[in-house]
Amino acid sequence: MYFCSMEKRLEQLPKLAEEAKKESKKYFANLKKRTPKNLDYVMQELHTAEFKKTDCLDCGNCCKTTSPIFTDKDTERISKHLKMKVADFQNQYLERDQDDFMVLKTAPCSFFDESDNSCFIYDVRPKACSDYPHTDRKKFIQITDLTIENTFICPAAYTIVEALKVKIPYDYNKKRVRK
Repeated sequence: MYFCSMEKRLEQLPKLAEEAKKESKKYFANLKKRTPKNLDYVMQELHTAEFKKTDCLDCGNCCKTTSPIFTDKDTERISKHLKMKVADFQNQYLERDQDDFMVLKTAPCSFFDESDNSCFIYDVRPKACSDYPHTDRKKFIQITDLTIENTFICPAAYTIVEALKVKIPYDYNKKRVRK
């Protein structure tokens, strides 16, 4: 999948993620039954390797299609950076979603520059943005559902999940039959 352009990867991604979704859910359910002690380390390794090859500025799909959750700390930091009052920032850019989280009113992101996939507030961006796609997070096993959803948006997340399935095979938890 690396030999094609990012445009082509993004075009193929929803279909690939959909085809892998059922298998990924089954895989993670199995992994949760007996989580390998080194899972976070393996994920960190896969994440690092993938992002040596993947430049987010070539993609920007997360900024084009989804909104991060804005914490109070995020809104305070960004408001200060933009020299705005927190209430004005929230009124202009944010709304509460169905889960009662503060998210952007619009997609693509208001701070996203589509000409070069850059971010106007990169240095003060929300924590959810700097951590995305969360594949190197501690206690990764707790966010497998989110990760599966992210495979539809982020080509790197998709590749990392597929690499994990190879690194820690599905039959990891199968009882070994002794002969």
